[in-house]
Amino acid sequence: MSEFCTEQFNKRRTILHCDLNSFFASVEVKHRPELQGKAVAVCGSKEDRHGIVLAKTNEAKRFGVKTGEAIWQAKRKCPDLITVEPHYRWYDEYSVAAREIYYRYTDQVESFGIDECWLDVTGSRLLFGDGVEIADKLREDMKRELELTISVGVSFNKIFAKLGSDMKKPDATTVISYDNFREKVWPLTVDEMMGIGPATKRKLAKHGIYTLGHLARLDIELCKHMLGKVGADLWLSVNGMGSDRVSDFFYSYPVKSIGRGNTFPHDLVTNEEARIRLYFLAEDVAYRLRAEGLCATKVQICIKNEELICRDIQAPLPYPTQSWAEIAEKAYEIFINNYTWKKNVRALTVRAIDLVPDDMPYQTDFFCDQHNRERIMTRELSVDKIRARYGNSAIETAAVFYYRQNAHEPGDRFDSLPKFGIRS
Repeated sequence: MSEFCTEQFNKRRTILHCDLNSFFASVEVKHRPELQGKAVAVCGSKEDRHGIVLAKTNEAKRFGVKTGEAIWQAKRKCPDLITVEPHYRWYDEYSVAAREIYYRYTDQVESFGIDECWLDVTGSRLLFGDGVEIADKLREDMKRELELTISVGVSFNKIFAKLGSDMKKPDATTVISYDNFREKVWPLTVDEMMGIGPATKRKLAKHGIYTLGHLARLDIELCKHMLGKVGADLWLSVNGMGSDRVSDFFYSYPVKSIGRGNTFPHDLVTNEEARIRLYFLAEDVAYRLRAEGLCATKVQICIKNEELICRDIQAPLPYPTQSWAEIAEKAYEIFINNYTWKKNVRALTVRAIDLVPDDMPYQTDFFCDQHNRERIMTRELSVDKIRARYGNSAIETAAVFYYRQNAHEPGDRFDSLPKFGIRS
């Protein structure tokens, strides 16, 4: 699409980004009216070491309580903070109800998490008015029917619409138009735009780029040189030329990776403990690969140590696979080759990446024991069938069974477990 065509296309669009304000906390207060007007934070389980703030009310926000910080940090800022456990079933119900309201105005509704959605209302303007009118109607519908508030960004593309919904909260409509986006967007720091995380922010800072205006005024080729293809995409977005579309109800994104991670009740201190956890995680990853009809060509693990520092490491597989034994073996190989145990391990993630269809042909070699690979795959598919018929707990590997039985015991060593591997 030429720059001129993109510009004309963008000018005609009306995109909304709707963000349910303090969603988890608002739902909790709605179910417990005695919490109304108090500093409340929805927090994860301390026992499972997920003791962080997931959401907070505006009263807690005024004390500086932030999403993602530890409970003890939040209580230091706000001694009277009331902490409540999350009720995810409630949140799912309200999220579905909110989307049903959105669908009254357009079928082009794209979820961005449980509490955020983009709406393309370009084709709805003759029925319901312009973007601002639709945004205000949505806010009123939400308050009247669900007793929740939303902030709505109105713009001509998805990224600016999201920026708009973040600019004013709660219960507000903010417009970023094609005519005023330079004045509203360019003074913002680079990390306020979706797609720019801490690593990209540091790269840009090394070149003296701190605001979105700095980024917008660069040459696009320099952005490509600094950040690769994503640099060009960011440059187009910040200059109002991104052509990203809101997906309609029936669209499903292609799966690019499949992963599973866990934060453990107790820090891991040995390779054997890590091995069993990796096997446990690999089982779920492999099952989901088979459900999607995909194979992994690479395995990536993420190791979070006791100081909450994360490290991602990946390695290719010899052949495409959807076997949990092969994924687990590669994950453990990556772990023992790269982790030196200077710190204990708090959490692990196993991710299948560079996915290909499971019916794609691949070249084996003289050293490939294809018969053994097929035997293991038959075994794992048989386990899938048993679980589908009798439930997930009907059959388990010894490693996973032991993990489930002992995961909450302090000092569990897993010394008596058999080794896993594709030749087990």
